[in-house]
Amino acid sequence: SKHLPKSEICSFFLEVVPLTEAVEPVDFEEYLITHPPIVESGPLRDLIEFPPDDIEVIHTPRECRTVAQAVPEEGDTDAHVRDCVRSYTEDWAVVNRNCKMFCLHRTTAVLCVCCLLQDDLKRRSMSIDDTPRGSWACSIFDLKNSLPDALLPHLLDRAPNEEIDRHNEEHRKANRHRELFALHPALDEEPIERHCVPEVPKEHFGQRLLVKCLSLKFEIEIEPIFASLALYDVKEKKKISENFFFDLNSEQTKGMLRPHIQTAAISTLARSAIFSISYPSQDVFLVIKLEKVLQQGDIGECAEPYMVFKESDAAKNKEKLEKLRGQSEQFCQRLGRYRMPFAWTAIHLMNIVNSAGSLERDTDIMGRRSLERTTSGDESCSLTGFRPATLTITNFFKQEGDRLSDEDLYKFLADMRRPSSVLRRLRPITGTLKLDISPAPENPHYCLTPDLLQVKPYPDSRVRPTREILEFPARDVYVPNTTFRNLLYVNPQSLNFANRQGSARNITVKVQFMNGEDPSNAMPVIFGKSSCGDFAKEAYTAVVYHNRSPDFHDEIKIKLPASLSDHHHILFTFYHVSCQQKQNTPLETPVGYTWIPMLQNGRLRTGHFCLPVSLEKPPQSYSVLSPDVPLPGMKWVDNHRGVFNVEVVSVSSIHTQDQYLDKFFALVHALDEHMFPVRIGDMRIMENNLEGELKSSIAALNSSQLEPVVRFLHLLLDKLVLLVVRPPVIAGQIVNLGQASFEVMASIVNRLHKYLDTSQDMHGRNGLLSSYIHYVFRLPSTDPNSPSPGPGGLGGSVHYATMARSAVRPASLNLNRSRSLSNSNPDISGTPTSPDDEVRAIIGYFSWCLTFSLSGFVASPSPDLLLSITTSFSLRFLLCCSAQLFHEELALQWVVSSGSVREGALQQAWFFFELMVKSIIHHLYFTERLESPRKNRFPERFMDDITALVSTIAGDIVSRFQKDLELVERLNTSLAFFLNDLLSVMDRGFVFTLIRAYWKQLYALQNPTLESLRLDFLRIVCSHEHYVTLNLPCSLLTPPASPSPSVSSATSQDQKIANMFELSVPFREQHFLAGLVLSELSVILDPDNEGVRQMKVVSVVHNLLSSHDSDPRYADPEVKARVAMLYLPLIGIVMETLTQLHDFTAAMGSSGEEAEGEGNSLISQTVAMAIAGTSTPTPMSRPSSFLLNHGTFSAESSRSLLICLLWVLKNADELVLQKWFTDLSVSQLNRLLDLLYLCVSCFEYKVTSAINTKSKDMKAKLEEAILGSIGARQEMVRRSRGQLGSQENLRWRKDMTHWRQNSEKMDKTRAELEHEALIDGNLATEANVIILDTLEIIVQVLTESKESILGGVLKVLLHSMACNQSALYLQHCFATQRALVSKFPELLFEEETEQCADLCLRLLRSCSSSISTIRAHASASLYLLMRQNFEIGNNFARVKMQVTMSLSSLVGTSQNFNEEFLRRSLKTILTYAEEDLELRETTFPDQVQDLVFNLHMILSDTVKMKEHQEDPEMLIDLMYRIAKGYQTSPDLRLTWLQNMAGKHSERNNHAEAAQCLVHSAALVAEYLSMLEDRKYLPVGCVTFQNISSNVLEESAVSDDVVSPDEEGICSGKYFTEIGLVGLLEQAAASFSMAGMYEAVNEVYKVLIPIHEANRDAKKLATIHGKLQEAFGKIVHQDGKRMFGTYFRIGIYGSKFGDLDEQEFVYKEPAITKLAEISHRLEGFYGERFGEDQVEVIKDSNPVDKCKLDPNKACIQITYVEPYFDTYEMKDRITYFDKNYNLRRFVYCTPFTLDGRAHGDLHEQFKRKTILTTSHAFPYIKTRINIIHKEEVISTPIEVAIEDMQKKTQELAFATHQDPADAKMLQMVLQGSVGTTVNQGPLEVAQVFLSDIPSDPKLYRHHNKLRLCFKDFTKRCEDALRKNKSLIGPDQKEYQRELERNYHRLKEALQPLINRKIPQLYKPVLQVNSHRDSFSRMSLRRFDI
Repeated sequence: SKHLPKSEICSFFLEVVPLTEAVEPVDFEEYLITHPPIVESGPLRDLIEFPPDDIEVIHTPRECRTVAQAVPEEGDTDAHVRDCVRSYTEDWAVVNRNCKMFCLHRTTAVLCVCCLLQDDLKRRSMSIDDTPRGSWACSIFDLKNSLPDALLPHLLDRAPNEEIDRHNEEHRKANRHRELFALHPALDEEPIERHCVPEVPKEHFGQRLLVKCLSLKFEIEIEPIFASLALYDVKEKKKISENFFFDLNSEQTKGMLRPHIQTAAISTLARSAIFSISYPSQDVFLVIKLEKVLQQGDIGECAEPYMVFKESDAAKNKEKLEKLRGQSEQFCQRLGRYRMPFAWTAIHLMNIVNSAGSLERDTDIMGRRSLERTTSGDESCSLTGFRPATLTITNFFKQEGDRLSDEDLYKFLADMRRPSSVLRRLRPITGTLKLDISPAPENPHYCLTPDLLQVKPYPDSRVRPTREILEFPARDVYVPNTTFRNLLYVNPQSLNFANRQGSARNITVKVQFMNGEDPSNAMPVIFGKSSCGDFAKEAYTAVVYHNRSPDFHDEIKIKLPASLSDHHHILFTFYHVSCQQKQNTPLETPVGYTWIPMLQNGRLRTGHFCLPVSLEKPPQSYSVLSPDVPLPGMKWVDNHRGVFNVEVVSVSSIHTQDQYLDKFFALVHALDEHMFPVRIGDMRIMENNLEGELKSSIAALNSSQLEPVVRFLHLLLDKLVLLVVRPPVIAGQIVNLGQASFEVMASIVNRLHKYLDTSQDMHGRNGLLSSYIHYVFRLPSTDPNSPSPGPGGLGGSVHYATMARSAVRPASLNLNRSRSLSNSNPDISGTPTSPDDEVRAIIGYFSWCLTFSLSGFVASPSPDLLLSITTSFSLRFLLCCSAQLFHEELALQWVVSSGSVREGALQQAWFFFELMVKSIIHHLYFTERLESPRKNRFPERFMDDITALVSTIAGDIVSRFQKDLELVERLNTSLAFFLNDLLSVMDRGFVFTLIRAYWKQLYALQNPTLESLRLDFLRIVCSHEHYVTLNLPCSLLTPPASPSPSVSSATSQDQKIANMFELSVPFREQHFLAGLVLSELSVILDPDNEGVRQMKVVSVVHNLLSSHDSDPRYADPEVKARVAMLYLPLIGIVMETLTQLHDFTAAMGSSGEEAEGEGNSLISQTVAMAIAGTSTPTPMSRPSSFLLNHGTFSAESSRSLLICLLWVLKNADELVLQKWFTDLSVSQLNRLLDLLYLCVSCFEYKVTSAINTKSKDMKAKLEEAILGSIGARQEMVRRSRGQLGSQENLRWRKDMTHWRQNSEKMDKTRAELEHEALIDGNLATEANVIILDTLEIIVQVLTESKESILGGVLKVLLHSMACNQSALYLQHCFATQRALVSKFPELLFEEETEQCADLCLRLLRSCSSSISTIRAHASASLYLLMRQNFEIGNNFARVKMQVTMSLSSLVGTSQNFNEEFLRRSLKTILTYAEEDLELRETTFPDQVQDLVFNLHMILSDTVKMKEHQEDPEMLIDLMYRIAKGYQTSPDLRLTWLQNMAGKHSERNNHAEAAQCLVHSAALVAEYLSMLEDRKYLPVGCVTFQNISSNVLEESAVSDDVVSPDEEGICSGKYFTEIGLVGLLEQAAASFSMAGMYEAVNEVYKVLIPIHEANRDAKKLATIHGKLQEAFGKIVHQDGKRMFGTYFRIGIYGSKFGDLDEQEFVYKEPAITKLAEISHRLEGFYGERFGEDQVEVIKDSNPVDKCKLDPNKACIQITYVEPYFDTYEMKDRITYFDKNYNLRRFVYCTPFTLDGRAHGDLHEQFKRKTILTTSHAFPYIKTRINIIHKEEVISTPIEVAIEDMQKKTQELAFATHQDPADAKMLQMVLQGSVGTTVNQGPLEVAQVFLSDIPSDPKLYRHHNKLRLCFKDFTKRCEDALRKNKSLIGPDQKEYQRELERNYHRLKEALQPLINRKIPQLYKPVLQVNSHRDSFSRMSLRRFDI
C-alpha cells in the first residue's frame, strides 16, 4: 500500500497489514486473564484494569422548590394520578462514570500562578554619568580592580565525563514542569468529544418581574377600593397571567365591611407579586382594575364624587363628604358581599423597562433555552437587566358598564399606544397608585406559589408574603411537567336576560364547585381574593347596575381535586340583587341556574361554553348530564337557547387535555388495573378487542399535539418502555408491543427534534430527551425504593435472577411461539430448524412452565428443580431464552426495523443508543453483574444484534455522506459515543472488533469527508476515560503466540525495540486504539496524501496527549513513561513529515539577537554578523532538510505536532529511547536533529509578540522577568479542574497562542499580557530543556561511525543559544556545551570551525547579559573553550580571533548590550586564568590577559560610541575610526563597514550606505585579486574609481597587510566571488534607493563581466532589466531629483573635546533649511551641555577664538554650494554630475570697507570662501573634514557684474522654459523692468556706467558691465514678446504697462550703454599670460 512507511515492512511477520486497514485486535479480556499483572498494587497496577467502582447508579433526590412537596391531598385514588405524582416526585436515577472527569477536564483553561523571583542584579540602563569618563577607557588598571561575577565551583577540576553528565542531568531534571500541555493549550474551540451533562428538568419560568404595590389613594377616601393586576398581550389578544388581588385600604376603611369579612388568611394580604413572562414583547401591558362595594346608581354616578372633589378642598366640602361617607357605610353594611366595577388603568410594560435603563444588556434573554426558537425577535424586550423603577399612576379611566369584556379592553390598550388616544379625551378619575417594578431576585424570600405552597427559603410564616402569579404563556411552552399542579380558572363572560320575563337587573353570578347535588356538597376549593380566607365555597361576580345583559370580567380560580368523579360539577346560580332597601324585598333573588359537569367520558371538560339557563332549581341527579340535554318539565330562559357565556381553562399536570394521550394512558391503566370493559370516550372496549385498540392508540400518539406530548414526555416514555419490558397479557396471550412502542418512540423523538431545534447541543441531541435519559429513565422496578407496581396483569414485580428473568408466559403457548430470537417480533419466528434451536425452544418452554403459575401471578420455582436444569443444560441457554431486557428488545427492534421507522431511528440514533447504554448499566448494576467477567454478561444474540446494528449504521454513513452530511455527522458521533460507552460495560475485545468493522467500511472509499468523519469517530472513542488501560500499556510487544512455525519464539531485543517505535502489526494489535490514532496520523501526514485534515488529525493526538498530561492518575513518572510508550512511533512519523512542517526557522530574522537591530536596516543584522566571520542561522546554514518543499502544514498544526513530539521525548523511558537511537542510521539521526532544530525555532520565546512596547524600561523589566526568573523553579502551573460537566467551558482563547497575537493586541489588559508572556516563557524553557535532554541521549549513543552527527548536535545547541532563552535554560545549555567540548575537543577546533565562531559569538553575547547567572556560565564556558583550544595546540589563535571578531560584531549590531556587564565577564575570565593552577607555568595566563585587554580596548571605543548613540555624525565618525583601526584586518574592517552601512540605512542615508558597500566590495576585490587571478574579476580598488574617487583607500599596499592565505584570514563568506557579487548587488540597490541611477550603471559595469564569465543569463537578464529601469528613471525624473544640501559647520569650545576648532562640511537631506540644521544642532548640543551653554554664531565671518566665551560651546553654521572651476563645467553637465564626487564648496560673505555687511552699490564688496574637503561627497560618512580654505574678494563693480549676469540668466531661463510658465516669467520681468525696483538695473547702470572710471584697472570691468546691460535689454525684449503670446485678454493692460516701463528703461540706459572706453580699443594688448587667472584675482595688478 502506498501508505506504508519504510519502517513498516518487517520481516518478522508474515502478514503485513497496510496502515489504511485496522489490524485484528487482541482479545482484550482473554489477554488480561492470560497475562496477570506483575505488579501487586500502586499506580502501575491501576493501568492494567478499570477500577472496581468505575460505574455506579446513583439515586439523587430531586430538588424541590417548595417547603412541602406538591402532592394531592386526597391520597392515591386513581392510577393515572398516582403515576403522575410518582413521575414528579421520584429520585433521579443517574449513571455515574467515576473516572469520566479525568477525560473531561482537559478542556478547562490553564490558570497559572507564578511568583517571579527577583534577580540579584537588576538590568539598569547605565546612564553615561554613572561611568567615570576616561577611567576604563584609558587604563587597564581599573579592569584589574573591578569585580568579577561569582566563579562556578569545581569548574577547573578534572572530573570524568560520566560524572559531569550525571551531575548535569540531575540539575536538568530538578524542578521541572510536570505538565507540558498546561503551557500549550489545545486548539479546538469546542472539543467534539465533550458531552455536556444535560440540564436537570425543572419547572419552567419566563423572565420574572417583581411588582410591589405601595399605596393607592384618591382625592376623597369614603369607602374601600379593591384592586387587581394582570398582564395582557395585545398582539396575541390574550391575558397572559392570572389575576393578582391586593388590598391597600386602611384598617379603618376595611372596618366598614366588618360583617362580611371572615378572618383574612395571610396569603391574601400579599402586596407584591412575581410575574413570569416567557415571551416578552412590546405588546405587553400591566392592567390594573379597581372595584368597589356595590351601591345604588350606575358606575358614572358612583364615580362622579371622585372626579368632582379635590383633596385640597376637603375642609370646604366637609359636610358633603360626611354625607357620602354615611351612604357608603350603609351600602357596605348591606351589600358588602357584592362588588361593582369602578375604574381601570394600564401600564405599557416595555416603556418602563426601557426608560429605566439597563444594568447589563448582555444577560441571557430567555430563561430557558427551549423557548428561544419562538421568542420575539425584539432584542429590547429583555426584562432581566433593567434598573428597578418606582411608578406613580395618577389617572384612572372610569369603567364603562357596557364595555367590560376583554375584547373592549384590547381595543382600549391598542388605542393607548396611539399618540391621539381616545382615552386621553375622557375625563379621568384622579388618584395615585404607587408601584415598584424590578427584575425578580434569584431566590426571593417569603414567596407563595400559585397553589399557595411556600417556596424555599421561607424563614417565617408570619411575614406578609409575595405571590408568584401563574403565567398563561402567549404561545406554547415546551417543557415537561415536573411538579404536581391542578388548577381550574372559570371566567364568566356575558349573560343575556333580555328575553327573560320578570325583574332581573342587578345580576350577579354565584359560582360553586360541587361534588354532589346537595347544597352542602359545595367544596371549599375556590381561592380567595384579597383580605379574606385562603379558600371559599362560593364566589360572586361583580354587578353592573340595571343591566339585563351584563358582561363580566371576573376570574374564579379553583383548586381541582386530583381524582374527579362523574358528580363533580361547577354550579352557576344567578341572582338579582336589590340595591335599595325596601320592605319585604329580599337582598338577593335567584333568577336562574346552570352547571358544567367536570368529566365527559372520563376526560376533563374545558373550553368555551354557551349554556342555557334554567329558571328553576335543577332536578335530582342533574349533575351527570349536561344542561344542553332538555330535561323533562324544566323551564328555561329564552326557550333553552344558550344565554350564558363562560370559559373554563385548566392548568394541570394531571389532565393531558389531548384525546390521543388520554386514550393511551386510559388503556394502559385499564391493563394495569385489569378492569374490563374499559370506557374510553363513548366507546366500550372489551378484553378481546383490547389488543387492537392498544396498538392503534400507540400508533395514534403521532397525531397528538406536541405541547401536551412534551408536558407528559417523561410519563409517556416511561409507559412505552414499560410496555416493551413487560408485555401485557390480554385474554391469556402475551401481546408484543415492542415494535409498536419502538416505532412511536422514534416518531416522537423526531418530532421533538424537528420542532424544538433550539434546545439542541452541538451533537444535535435535544435537551429534553437527553435530560430524560440522564435523570428520569430507569428500568422498571430497579428503583430500590419503589414498591413493585401493579398486580399480575403486567407481570408483577420483576425479580432479576442471575439465572433467568421471570416473565409471564402462559403454559398454553405452543413451542414454536417461544422461539429463540425474541419474544417480540412475530415476523421473525419460524419453526426451530437446527438442533441448537430445538434445545433452546425446549428449555424456553420448560422455564416458562416453571416460572408461571396459571393464576397469573409469579410463583417461585423450586430451587432443586432449577438446580437440576442448571446441571443438565448450560447456563448460557437459560440466559438466552429469558424474556428480553429493554436494551435487548431495543437492539432487536432496531435491527429488524425498516422503511420510515428505521429512518426515524437513524435520524435520532443517539437517543436509542443512550437509552440502550443506560438500560445495560441499570441491568448490570441491579443484577450485580458489574463485577462478573465481561465475556458472559450478555447473551450471544444481543451481541449479534449490536454487531449487525453497528455494521448497518457504518454502511449508512458510507452510502449517505454525500446526500445528507448533517445526518451522517450526527450518526457518526452517536455511534462513536455508543462504542465509547460500551467499552465501559461490554467485552472490550468485542467492541474493538466493532470499531474494526466500522474502520473497514469507512476505508472502503478514499474520501476527505469520510476521513474527517473517521477522525471525529476516533477522537470520541479515544476520549474514553480508560483509554490508556484499553491500550494495554503494560504489555511488552511479543508476537502473539501462534501455532505457525514461521514465528520464531526467540525474538531479538532489537526487533522488540523496533516494534515499539514502528507501527508494526504487533504494536497495532496490542495497542489497538493508539495504533489506530497513529496509523491515521501517519496516513494523513503522508506527503503523497492530499489530505486537508492535517490540522484535525494533529489535534486528535494533541488532545489525547494533553489529557494524559493533566490526568492525576498518570502523574507518577513511571506511569507516564508507560503512557508515552503508546506513542513512540510518533517520533518516526514526525521525522517522516519533517519536510512538510511549517518552517519556523524562516522567521528567525526577527528573533534572538537579530530583533535588537531595528528591522528596517538594509543589511540584515544576520549578514553583519556573518561578515564578522560567524555563521548564524541565515538560510544558507539552516539544516538542509528545510530547504525542500517546506510548509504544506500551517504554523498551528506544525506547532501542535511538535509539542506532541516533545511530550513523547520528555516522558518516554530514556533507556528505550537510547536503544532506539543506537539503531538509527546517521541520516535518520541527522533528520531527528533537524527536527529538534525546528523545535527550537518553533518554541522560541517571542518578546515582541507578548507586549509590543518601545519603552526600554518596560522591555528590560519584562526581559528580566522572562529570561531571568522564569523556569520550572516553581511548581507553577496547575490546571483548574472543573467539576464534572461544569457548564462553563473555560477554554483558553485561541488568540492566546503566539501566532495569533498581533491582531488582537489592543483588546488585552496588561495583566493578561503578562500572564500570557509568563506562560510563553515557561513553555519556551520547558521545550528547550526537553530538546537538551534528547541531545544528551543522542550524544551518549554516539559510536565511532556516527561521530559525523556531532556537528548537527552542536548546530541545534548553538541555535538554541541564539534564540531568546531563559536564564534557567541557558545554565543547562552551557553545562551541556562544556561537556560536549570536553568530550570532543577536536570537533570544534578542527572540523566545525564555522560552529566555533558561532559559539564564540553566542558566549560573548551571554557574557553581556544583565543576569549574573547567565554571565557566570557564559564566562566559564568561554574560559574553558580557550583552555581546551590551548591544550590542543599550545596556542589559542583560533578562539582569540573568533572572540575578537565576535566582540566587534556584537558591538556593531546590538543596541541594548551593556558594556558594564561584559566588563564583569572579562574580569571573571581573568580571574579563572589567575586561579587555574595547572596552567600557571605556561604562557596561557598571559595570552588570556592580552586577549582580555585587547577586548577591553574595543569595548572602550564602544563605550564612546554608546555615549554618542544619539549623535549620528559622531557615531559614524567613531565607527569610521574603528574601521580604520582594522585596516590590517580585512575581516574586521569589512564588519565595521557593514555596521556603518546598516546605521546609514536606518537613517535613510542610502547614498552613504551604498558607498560603504562599494568600499566593502573594493576591499574584497583587493584580496580576491591576491588570491586568484581571474580576468573577469575586478582588479582591486582601481576598478571602482568611477563609482567613487574615495575608494582607493581600500587598496592593500601598506607593509603590514596580512596575507590572505593565512589561516583564518579572509575566511568569511564574503571573501568569495559570490560574496563580492552580493555586496555589489546590495550597493546597486542602495544607489537606486538614493536616486543615484547613474551610479547604479557604474556598479553593474563591474558585475556584468562576472556574470558573463559565468554564463549566467538569468542574472544578466535581471541586471539589464534593472539598468533599463534606472535609465528610465533618469529620463522621467529629469529636473525632479534632489540629492543633498551642504553646510559648513565650525565647532569651537573646550566642551567639544577633540572636535574643538574643527570645521566640517555636513551633508543634510535635500531641501534642508539653515534654520532646520541650526535648530537640530542647537537642540542636540543643548540637551547634552545645557541650553544656556550653547551658542550659535549667526554670521559667516572668520571666527576669532579669543573673543569667544571659553566655557560655552559655539557652533557656526553656513550654507555652502558645490563649487566648480569653469573648465570643470565641461564635464559636469547633468544634475547628477553637479552633485556627485564633490570636494569643493563655496559660500559668499558681503562686506564694506568700514565693517558693515551691507552698504550702497558703490561700496559693496563680497568675499567668496572656497573650501576643500578631505574626501569627495558622497562618502562613507555624512560629515567630512575641511582641509583647505581659499578666499577671493570681489570689488563693487564685480559684484554688480555678477548680479547682472545672474538676472540675465534668470530672464533667459524663464523665456525659454518648456513648458512655458507665465507666472514665473512675469515675476522675473517685474523685477527687471518694474519702475519701483530699488537698486534695480537702472540704478546699477547709473552708479557704474555714468562715468568712465579714473582707474584704468577698472576699464575692463566697466566694459564687461556695459556688455551685460546690452545683453540684459535684449533678454527683456524677448521676455516681453514671449509674455505677450502667453497672456489672455484680461492681462492686456498689464502687458502694456510692462512694455511702457521697458521702453522707459531702454531709453534711460541707451546713452550709458553706448558709451565705450576708447583706450580699450587700442590695437595690441598683451595680457594673454594672465588670461586664466584674471577672474580669480581681481585685485591683481597688471600693466597695460
